Amino acid sequence: MKSKKNPKVDLKKNSSLYFVIGLCLILFLTWQAIEWKSYDKSLYDYEALDVENDEDEEIPITEQIKTPPPPPPPPAAPVVIEIVEDEEDVEETVIESTETDEEEIIEVEDVEIEEEYDDVDVPFAVIEDVPIFPGCEKVKKSKRRDCFQEQMNKHIRKNFRYPEIAQEMGIQGRVYVNFVIGKDGNISNIRMRGPDKNLENEANRIISKLPKMTPGKQRGKAVRVPFSIPITFKLQ
Repeated sequence: MKSKKNPKVDLKKNSSLYFVIGLCLILFLTWQAIEWKSYDKSLYDYEALDVENDEDEEIPITEQIKTPPPPPPPPAAPVVIEIVEDEEDVEETVIESTETDEEEIIEVEDVEIEEEYDDVDVPFAVIEDVPIFPGCEKVKKSKRRDCFQEQMNKHIRKNFRYPEIAQEMGIQGRVYVNFVIGKDGNISNIRMRGPDKNLENEANRIISKLPKMTPGKQRGKAVRVPFSIPITFKLQ
């Protein structure tokens, strides 16, 4: 007769599952046993701080040590002055006073200061006595400056000639002429500055024909007087 087995009570059916669960449980217990640590409670006992005892603690008072001051320096030795008696007699020199009495009056002669104008050029605008152009001798001293200018312009108009080469080339302009009226009244040091050499030569020729003048004077002495005038060349 064949025995009948209930499939629900068959232990071999889930044996592998039970084996795995048991194995996991054993491994977990083994790991816990390895990781288990025990501590000594005596090492972690904490003592409560007694604050009241700290407040009553006395702080020692430190005393500052005072160093004694250094001793005063020894007094300087007194200087002994030895007096030597002079054996030789010294002659006293009497210095007489150079001051004069109040009643004595020293007369000082007048000193004449001579101003030298030998090598000094006095400009025409500031000279005391302007050079006298011939024809202005009888004019008042205050009018001689104007007379000089008028006679100078007449001389330029009278002797003026326009250079032919400058006319042909259409050259025109103004030539500035500077010259000096010497202490002897003669004209010297003629200098020109203009737009063309031909115009400058004509201006030189005109000024060179100036007559001899009465020299200008400063403090009553004849001096050199520089003078400048422009000459205009203009084509009609």
